[in-house]
Parts: sequence; structure tokens; C-alpha cells
Amino acid sequence: MSQIFAFTGENELYHGGSIYSNPKEAGSFLSLGDNLVDVFFPRKRARVNAPLVIRGEIMESKKQVSIDSLPDECLYEILRRLPGDQERSTCAGVSKRWLMLLSTIPREELCSMNEAEIKVINEDLGIESDGFLTRSLEGKKASDVRLAALAIGSAGRGGLGKLVIKGSNPGCGVTNLGFKAIAQCCPSLKVLYLWNVSSIEDESLFEIANGCHLLEKLDISNCPRITDKALTAIAQNCPTLNSVSLEGCQNVGNDGLQAIGENCPNLKSVNIKDCPLVSDQGVAKLMSSASFVLNRLKLQGLNITDVSLAVIGHYGKVVTDLVLANLQNVNERGFWVMGNAQGLQHLRSVTISSCRGVTDLAIEAVGKGCPNLKQLVLKKGAFLSDNGLVSFAKVARSLESLQLEECHRITQMGFFNFLLNCGPKLKALALSGCFGFKDTVQGFSLPNVSTPLRSVTLGNCPGLGDMTLDMLATLCPQLQYINFSGLPAITDAGLLSLIKTCDAGSGLVKVGLSGCANITDSVIVSLANVHGGTLEVLNLYGCGKLTDASLVAIAQDCLLLSELDVSRCAVTDFGIASLARSKSLMLQILGLSGCSMLSDQCLPFLVKLGQSLMGLNLQNCNSISSTVIYMLVERLVRCDILA
Repeated sequence: MSQIFAFTGENELYHGGSIYSNPKEAGSFLSLGDNLVDVFFPRKRARVNAPLVIRGEIMESKKQVSIDSLPDECLYEILRRLPGDQERSTCAGVSKRWLMLLSTIPREELCSMNEAEIKVINEDLGIESDGFLTRSLEGKKASDVRLAALAIGSAGRGGLGKLVIKGSNPGCGVTNLGFKAIAQCCPSLKVLYLWNVSSIEDESLFEIANGCHLLEKLDISNCPRITDKALTAIAQNCPTLNSVSLEGCQNVGNDGLQAIGENCPNLKSVNIKDCPLVSDQGVAKLMSSASFVLNRLKLQGLNITDVSLAVIGHYGKVVTDLVLANLQNVNERGFWVMGNAQGLQHLRSVTISSCRGVTDLAIEAVGKGCPNLKQLVLKKGAFLSDNGLVSFAKVARSLESLQLEECHRITQMGFFNFLLNCGPKLKALALSGCFGFKDTVQGFSLPNVSTPLRSVTLGNCPGLGDMTLDMLATLCPQLQYINFSGLPAITDAGLLSLIKTCDAGSGLVKVGLSGCANITDSVIVSLANVHGGTLEVLNLYGCGKLTDASLVAIAQDCLLLSELDVSRCAVTDFGIASLARSKSLMLQILGLSGCSMLSDQCLPFLVKLGQSLMGLNLQNCNSISSTVIYMLVERLVRCDILA
């Protein structure tokens, strides 16, 4: 009878006969009276474990004992005694409860092997522990559970070195608990990106500061709950921090910048954008504290005045890269003082965008005060004129590259006077969206001199035409890179003059003529004939008058060409066949987007070209069927195909 009371459903009861050795036992239990009957239970497992009532007493069925019945304190003690990272990673996959418990165990409380033993084993297995792993969580994947799993899993695989979190799960986003797991398990973390994570607060960065002392780069964007307290904690506990980027942080102000400047002796780069609480005081505290270490500084969309630029000019002793953008309260005086402070002796690159204080006087002062300036980028300089550009050229003798965007007061006269007065080191010049640039100069005599210019980019200047190209051909015979985009006024005459003149140097290497709708095959034939031995990149996107004749010339003469784009050109299957028949052409990138005259007959030629191709663009080629596209994808295994 004891067999019945002990039954839990694990074993079958029926063995083919009576389960009672004494028939009276059955009678007493089942109340069968004086009739002796053998009772046989069916061959079926019990589906419900319920208490059995026997003569008023409840007999509970035995329950299986599980480790999950232990309280968190006991399970914590068990898990922290696991022998190594691999075992902890395996146990983290048992349940969410185990995962979260493991993620809260500090490494100093782990009762595993000592550091020497771990180091020996890692060396035997070839495992590094310096934080080389990079992990990224975006959108719905950004949650505390995933952060905990990432923290546990990376511990035995080299250590987490870079963590990127973009957005958060709206239902269960990243909180302080997830960052606590990272801090406890990832002391090797060196780079942390937090973009658009509205759920995190100062406590999250407090955890990082207390656990990740090797942090080198911190990038926070649009995290409104982060304040100066968090930055102070990071600065005080992460002495190796060398790069800080803050964008759209509404509650970060001067105190945070002061803490970073005072506590980070290795600080090299600072980027501050759209932080309304940052003022002149914060910039002054940062620059005065990091005067001898800070190399790169970017200030954009801040409520700072001329005082900040004066401080930069005085304390920026080792600054090499400076970006100033959308500073509406900075006037001409600020730039003038910054240049004349004589503190930016090591400045090599300056980018100024949407600052109304950039005038002729201001830009000349910057050129004088920065004797080692090599690159200048000016965007949306509404008050910069030809006189300021020429004055800058005369004083900035180390300049190698100039880029002007949307500077509408710059004209053709100022452009060429700049070339005539620039220093001997100028190599690259770019103009984009300068609507004041027009072919209006008549009888402008050029001296018999040549400039050292190697690269020229002219884009979206509708008034620029063949006259400008003729003058470039005279002044710049050593050009190697030309990029003319969105210039509908230029024709074959101007380009042919430039192509023939540039042969005086080492030959053209990269040529871009996208959107130059009026050029014809004669330009490309001449280009291939004169510069075919040096040409490597050719962009003819949107040159609708080009036909197969251009492709035939390219196939015959361009021996080194690796990138070719003839999208939206009037080429046919015959032109593609000409490219495929070339014995020397080894194209790696081919753009044929919008070539409506191509058909399925170009399949064998594209397959042959595909032996060297790494990228092929067939988008909007409506006459090529999906079947041919599918066959190309199957045959060109090494080539990325856009269709």
C-alpha cells in the first residue's frame, strides 16, 4: 500500500497483476465488503498531482526540489563561486533571473581562480583581456536584459572595449540596472557612445565611472537627463579619458566642462554642440585647464560670445584642429582677437560655418595669427568678399587647401587673384554653391606664371563657364584631380583646352564631370587619348549626350581605369561589349544606373567584366529583366550588385 502513497507519476504502477500481496488490504481501502476483488490500475500516467485523503488525513505528494526555490541571497553565493567566465556565461543562459544575478556580482567578489591562474589559461587559449570587442545595441534591442547578457558574454571573449547604444526600447529601455551590469563585468571598456537614449540618468554614468576606469572616449548625444554631476564623476574616476563629445545635452553646462578640463590630463578632443547651458565661462574654464593638452576643439550652436574666441586664441597653445559653427553671438571682433592673440601657433585646420562674424578683416587676422595653417573651410560666409580672400592668401603662406561653400560674394576675379597671390604650398581648391561666381571678366590678362595647384573642385556654380576653364588651363597646368559637377554652362571647348594643357604635369588621375549635360563624346575621346595612361577614376553621371563612342575610347586607351560611372548616359549593349573586349581594362566599380538603352543582351559582357568587378550599379535599367539580374547575382559572387 505504501507504493500508492509514494506514487508521483514518474513510474508505472501496473505490472500485470494485483498490486496487493494481501487481498484484505484492497477490501479495507476500497470498501468492497466481503467480496475479494483484484484491482488493476490503467496504464496511464497521472496528469494532476493532488493530495490524497486517507481516513481524514491529507497526504501530500512529494514535490521535486529545484535550485530556483532558493532565495536570491543563496543563489548569489552559488553563482559567484563558479570557476570561470565560460561557466558564468553558460549559467547566464538558464533564465533571466540567473542572468541578472550574475550581472550584479562585482569581479572582486568572484571566488574563482586567482588572477595569475586566469592569465596563464588565457595565454594558453589565446584570449586577450584588453577590451577589443565592439558591441552595438539599437532601438528595441537596447534593454537592460541585453546589456546584462552582453556584459556576461564578453567577459570570457576578450573583454568589451567599445559599446554603442542608439535609441532605446520604449517599453523596457536601458536603465541604471543595465549600466550597472556593464560596470561590474566590463572594466576594460574604453569607448562609450550614447545616442538618443532618453531613459538614462546620472546614476547610469555613476556606475560607469565607478567600474570602467579605463574609459578613453565618451560620446553623448541627445540624452536630456544627463547633467554636470555625471560628467564630473566620469572626469574624476577616468583619468585616461582623452575624447569627449556632447550634443543636444540640455542639462550639461559649465561645471561639467570645468571638471573635464581639471581632471583629465590626457584630454585631446572636445566636441560641444547644441548645449544651451554652456557659456563663455565653461569654455574659459576648459581651455585654461587643458591649455597644454587639447588638440581638437569643436564648438557648434552655443550661446558664446567674442570672449570665448579670445580665450581660444590665448590658451589654444597646442590646438591643431578647430571647428566653429553656428555661433550667432560671435562678431568680427572675436575672430580678430583670436587671430591676434598669437596663441594658435600650431593650428593646422580651421572650419568656420554660419558665423556672421567672418568678414574680410576677421579672416585676414586668422591668417596672420596662424602661421602653420594648412587647411581652411569656410561655409555660408555671407560677408566674405574678394578683398578678404586675397588678403588671406597673402598672409597664409602655409596654406595647402581651401574650401568655400555658399560664399556668394566671391567672384571670378577674386578666385583668380587668390590663385595668383597664394603661397607655394597650395595643392587643393574647392568652390561649391557660390552663386556670385560668373564668367564676367573680359580682357583679364594673366601673367605668365603657373600655380602648384593639383586638385580643383567646382560644383553648383551655375554662372561658371568655359572662360573660367580657359584661365584654369593657363594658371594650373599641373592639375591631377578635377571635379566639375552641376555646371551646365561648360562645353567641349573649355574642357578640351583644360585637358590638353594639363598634360604638362604628370597627367590627370581623377576626373568628375557629373551633371555637365552639354559635353559630348569628343571630350571623352580626347581625355582617353591624352590621359589614358594615368586616369584611374572617371565619373560621367548624367552626361546625357555621351554615347558608345566614349566607351570605345575608354576601352582602348584607359589602361589603369578602376572606377567608371556612365549612369544616365546614352550607352547601349555595344558600348558594354567594347569594355568587355578590352584586354587591359580591369574595372572594379562600374555605374550603369538609369541607362535605359541597355538590354538583356549585355549579360555575357557584364559577366566577363565581373571577373574584376567589386561593385555594379544597374538601378533603373528598365530594359534589363529581373531574370538577367538574378543570373548576374549568381555568377558574380564577389561583386556587390545594386538593382
